[in-house]
Order: sequence, then structure tokens, then C-alpha cells
Amino acid sequence: MRLEQLDRRRPGQGDRRREALLQAMDELLREKDFPEIAVGEVTQRAGVTRSAFYFYFESTAACVAALGAAIYVDAIAATGHLSDHTLPPARRLTMLMDELLASIVEHHYLYRATLEAARRSPAIRELWDGYLESFVTPVAAFVRAERRAGAAPAGPDATLLARLLLDLSDRALESVDAGDPAGTRRTADALATVWLRTVYGTTDQIRRRPPTA
Repeated sequence: MRLEQLDRRRPGQGDRRREALLQAMDELLREKDFPEIAVGEVTQRAGVTRSAFYFYFESTAACVAALGAAIYVDAIAATGHLSDHTLPPARRLTMLMDELLASIVEHHYLYRATLEAARRSPAIRELWDGYLESFVTPVAAFVRAERRAGAAPAGPDATLLARLLLDLSDRALESVDAGDPAGTRRTADALATVWLRTVYGTTDQIRRRPPTA
């Protein structure tokens, strides 16, 4: 399942109606929970017709999924640190976790809505699972590269290991409270520790931070 199968019309230059709908949904998500938002509210705020909404999106869940692509883009950028061999492993992993958590905190209302949309719509669930699966290849490549370089010991199949690490991280991200920065910091540090121990068999490379109050 791809986003364009739910987002019925891919954006073109100057497509203001679609952007107005996305902006309206974004504003509403900041004000109330996703299940409380109806198509009529979105179209009224966007200043477009109901038929225009369905021209672009098959449902409010699909509209939320289109907005949620911003989180996916941030995650791609964060994952890019894994292949930056100018940095030590611990730094790569801490940067990955820091940026993932920062994105979730920044888009906390949207992340929560996307998860709710996935629970309500099998199509969005399939899309979300596809997003997660797309990170398996780069993470597995990172594990294999570290093993070939002698930095990490041999271990379980890299693809399976990557999928398990990503699944664990996804569950941890779901529990993040945007109003609890100390808890978010602990989550980032804990995830970095788990990844380091899993891939390298040690946490010696972790750059320790002072404990949070």
C-alpha cells in the first residue's frame, strides 16, 4: 500500500485546495483528538466542498496519513546518520535517537493521530507498517558494515535483528510524552543503549550524559 493509493490526487504546483485541506486538518488536530474530527469540519475550515475533500482523500485517516509523511521524512534523515563513518558508532546512534525523539515531540499531536488512524483503518495500518519496513534495509546494512569492519561481532541475521530493533523502537516512541522532556531524554538514552549493546555487545562507546533530575 502506497500513500498515493489513499491520497487520490498527488499534489501539483499551486494545488491550493489540497494544501488548504491539509492545513485545516493540521489545525484541528492541534485542537482535538483525531476521532472527534469529521470531514465537514475539515472542509468548512479549508473553505472547500465535501466533494473536493474526497477528490483528494478517501477518508480523514488518509488525510492524516498525508500529513504524517513529515514524520517519515524526519526519520529518513535521522537514519542517514548510521552511514556517516566520520562519526564513532555511539555518536551515530545517539544522533539517530535524539533526532527521532525530537521529531516525535515536535509533531506529537500528528504522531498520535497517525497511530489512531492506523488502528482504525487497515489501509493506513498497511501504509504505516510499510514505512517501518522501509527502514529495515538501511539498518541491516549498517549492522553488516560494522561486522565487516570488525567493529561489531558476528551475530543473528542482520535483517531480522534490524526488524526487531525497529519494532522495539517504534513501541518506545509510542510511549513518548511531549510534556515530559526528562522522560524523553531517558527514552532516547535507553534506546541508544539497547542498540549499542545489541549491535556491538557493549556500551563502552556511549557518551555519558549527566543524569536528569
